[in-house]
Amino acid sequence: MARHFDLHRLRLLRELKHRGTITAVAAAMSYSHSAVSQQLTVLEDELGTRLLEPDGRRVRLTAQGEVLVEHVEAVLERLDRADADLARAAGHLAGTLRVATFQTVMVALMPFVLTTLRGAHPRLTVELAHADPDVALSGLQVREFDLVVDEVFAGQPLVRSTAVEQDVLHRDPLRLALPSAGAGPTGAERVADLAAADWVMEPAGSPAREWSERICHAAGFRPNVRFESPDMLVHERLVRGGHAVAFLPDLYWVDTVPTVRLRELPDGGYRDIICSVRAGTSDNPSVKATSKALHAACAVAENTITANLAAQPH
Repeated sequence: MARHFDLHRLRLLRELKHRGTITAVAAAMSYSHSAVSQQLTVLEDELGTRLLEPDGRRVRLTAQGEVLVEHVEAVLERLDRADADLARAAGHLAGTLRVATFQTVMVALMPFVLTTLRGAHPRLTVELAHADPDVALSGLQVREFDLVVDEVFAGQPLVRSTAVEQDVLHRDPLRLALPSAGAGPTGAERVADLAAADWVMEPAGSPAREWSERICHAAGFRPNVRFESPDMLVHERLVRGGHAVAFLPDLYWVDTVPTVRLRELPDGGYRDIICSVRAGTSDNPSVKATSKALHAACAVAENTITANLAAQPH
């Protein structure tokens, strides 16, 4: 006899797989903890098999639950493809596209993207969120976001999940940032010259921090990280004031001429700006239009940055 599959309950099971706890699922779906538990129990009764088992104070998916979620992923990917086909058949872009990204892209690229999309597709609403890359990619898979722009530093892996399609938008050089002459370490032109300097870096455990420390270790020292901040504005201000040295991305200079000294780094001195979407959605017209606008924004930004860097102090 054919089983009855309730898509809503199946999605709750999938949410539990990705979010880890029933409490997290309930919060994300605006349900009570008991309502989620009840729906999952009903799903087990309908299918006649155990999908969850105790794991300390939590629950985890059984082998049967894991198999079922794999099929749910395939069904949802197919529905995403159907949504893309319907959007193409409609002949115009409409609805809401949810984008998540990090600070530099939010400032340097997204204003251009929003202006482009508003002019070309006025019926498309773009919602933009500033989110940590790992949080954003997790949100992409559970459909909180439709498109994520994040960063991958040289030496770090690109592909993170078969459920996500990724495209490199732009290779963004990273440079050693030094205070202007007389405001900081004298005679320093290379990373190797800065073993005794005070550094500003992103927080410990972040991909940016791991990359930064790797560059310093390759130069023969462990950096003295006196200042920590995820905000590139803070980094630039501390360098400009002569309080620290740092690594700054070229995208930071999209709107301004540097007033700090910038020096190129050896091979590996870059990060890739990555556009990530769920598998099955890359052909969605709204996703394609946004991706195209992002590529255009990168090209415009690169031209502007080149001009600004040419005017930097030496």
